Amino acid sequence: MFFYFSPHTLVAQYNFRRLPYPDSIPKYNYRDTAVKKRFGRAVLLLSATEVLPWTFDRFVTGAAWSKISFKTVGSNTKPSSWFWDNDDFLTNQFGHPSHGSIFFNSFRSNGYSFWQSAPATFAGSYIWETFGESQAPSINDFINTGFGGSILGEFTHRFANKIINNHSRGLKRQANEVLALLINPANGLNRIIDGKWGKVSVNPVEKDTTKVYVEFDAGMRRFSVNNRDGSFSWYGRFKLLYGSPYENYRSPFSFISINTEFGKSIKSNVNLISVYGSLAGFWVQYTDQTQQMALLTANYDYINNDAFFYSSENIKLNLFSKFKLSRKIKLNTTFGTGPIILAAIPDPYLKLDRHYDYCWGAGLNAGAMISLNDRFFYGINYRGGWFKTYSGNSSDNFLHTVTSELGFKIIKGYSISAEPGYFDLLGHYKHYPGYDKTYPYLRISVRFNKLL
Repeated sequence: MFFYFSPHTLVAQYNFRRLPYPDSIPKYNYRDTAVKKRFGRAVLLLSATEVLPWTFDRFVTGAAWSKISFKTVGSNTKPSSWFWDNDDFLTNQFGHPSHGSIFFNSFRSNGYSFWQSAPATFAGSYIWETFGESQAPSINDFINTGFGGSILGEFTHRFANKIINNHSRGLKRQANEVLALLINPANGLNRIIDGKWGKVSVNPVEKDTTKVYVEFDAGMRRFSVNNRDGSFSWYGRFKLLYGSPYENYRSPFSFISINTEFGKSIKSNVNLISVYGSLAGFWVQYTDQTQQMALLTANYDYINNDAFFYSSENIKLNLFSKFKLSRKIKLNTTFGTGPIILAAIPDPYLKLDRHYDYCWGAGLNAGAMISLNDRFFYGINYRGGWFKTYSGNSSDNFLHTVTSELGFKIIKGYSISAEPGYFDLLGHYKHYPGYDKTYPYLRISVRFNKLL
């Protein structure tokens, strides 16, 4: 399960094609419908994103942390007050990045670029941590909200705008508007204020025409829990590729990889969320037989199932390669490495009343997939990471993952696949015995894919 954070499995299934010479590719930059910057409305939306959740928790749920005062604000503005909190995994690693995505889109949906909106995400997090809570401000919340929120925010911004077609009418149009609102509330609210909701009009010249590749998997999976083989249970998976790593690489998030998985679990029905977005790239090699692109990506990973849980924000420099070995045989490879800014790693010794430690470190991944006549494909991949403790039990952790996939295309758009693999977590603790846990798994599925 862990290895499907990486986009290379999807990229490997793109057909090899000769792109225009790099210097002839148009300098495409995604532009928003709202090209004019609206600072006042952006601040108003960000303020509402701060006030409304606090109001609900203060006067409806009566949450203790929402009882703020001048004393708590004064204490929280001191740099010495910052600490690492012990909130539950779901709240810290998913709830805060989701909240941050709305901070981000308060500005992004009002004409600001990705780089201009990202600081607003961190600013929104700082305001919430110091003014919106009575407890001391949290270092991990600030990073998760700011970094993770920017990544999720840019994806939701682009995806929401992508599904809205100003030419469409009727039930389909209303369904698209509602879906876009749920994905990106800030953008949906702006459309309502501007009178664009449901209005039939000419799509703007800047309409996003980026190609989107989607996959839907449905099948059965089994993985080991506490060294015991579990039974097969159902699962589903949705993958999305926005753009290509080989095109428009000068524009931030011109290539986005989304991977989500859900299934039967006592922890959470949503088992995996992974978002990779490109920041910048350059060509390494470009011939009729070989294409190689170096791409810097910002990445958010979240996994939570019965066997394992993990989350991280990281940056990687990736090398995507396509090799046309013959008319029928194509090989795609990936290699990536970079720093892990913040990761939540399982800790069996429960320090700080928390089942995980916060760590920093470095990651490495490599993979290859070969396809025969665009019908049979086989891939093998490795992903590893080294983690050093920020907060928790002093330790060094190593995560190794090996997986493979064998697939066969039945007819156009439909295939079957079998995916065996395992991940191994090795921990060395300063004050406790170390451990080495291996989690094998097997997945069998039917897959539908389409290029939109």
